[in-house]
Amino acid sequence: MIGDLLRGSRYLLSGFSLIGEAGVRRYVVIPLLINVLVFAGLFWLAFDWFSSWSAGLAWLHPDPQSRWAFVTGPLLFLLKLLFGAAVLLISAVSFSLVANLLAAPFNSLLAERVEAHLRGTGSRDTPESLRHVIASIPKTLRSELAKLIYVLLRLLPILLLHLIPGVNLIAPLLSFLFGAWMLSLEYLDYPMGNHGFLFRDVRRTVSRRRPLALSFGAAVMLLTAVPLLNLIAMPVAVAAATRIWVEQLADNETATN
Repeated sequence: MIGDLLRGSRYLLSGFSLIGEAGVRRYVVIPLLINVLVFAGLFWLAFDWFSSWSAGLAWLHPDPQSRWAFVTGPLLFLLKLLFGAAVLLISAVSFSLVANLLAAPFNSLLAERVEAHLRGTGSRDTPESLRHVIASIPKTLRSELAKLIYVLLRLLPILLLHLIPGVNLIAPLLSFLFGAWMLSLEYLDYPMGNHGFLFRDVRRTVSRRRPLALSFGAAVMLLTAVPLLNLIAMPVAVAAATRIWVEQLADNETATN
């Protein structure tokens, strides 16, 4: 268990070198462009949303001469802290869902090329790759829809916990853990989907290595919070997840499926 908690971040770091390998680099371009555009758009929306919400709390800003200043000051800080955590979770998950929805066929292709590189089996030519992308669109869209439903059914209750006094003290931790779990499922779905696994199969398989999945997902979430590096977070995470599949999960699943 302890080993798995450390492996997740190491696997993510290996993704940086993997996307630079010959035979893999050209499959990073489109996911990278989609990642940059979506991140810029969602970052602007999240900042605008948070600014508008903060302005709406102007009445809580403490008046030094008010006898309630000792209450409104800490209350405003707590509300901003909780709301900021909620915005971070929503932004990270929304960014992942939107970016991966648009880039899903290309991420599947990137995962296929990374796996071919890791296994030393070569890669196919460009025309076949383009046909692969087009043919995989219906399957990948169904998979992304299943992820969206899975997230919404769990994200809304978690966000509501932020409104319950007492419980809201642990809500940010629960939000972070759920975000890490969701990101691990999101990216591991690409290499596993290439082998015919449905999203429910991915959840079952990954749950057997939950510490590894959570540490990997947490590392991805932290990467998305680092300026500039977050622009390449998606292809790096796809490559790293593919390595996890090849080295940690594939053999066991081959034996049981």
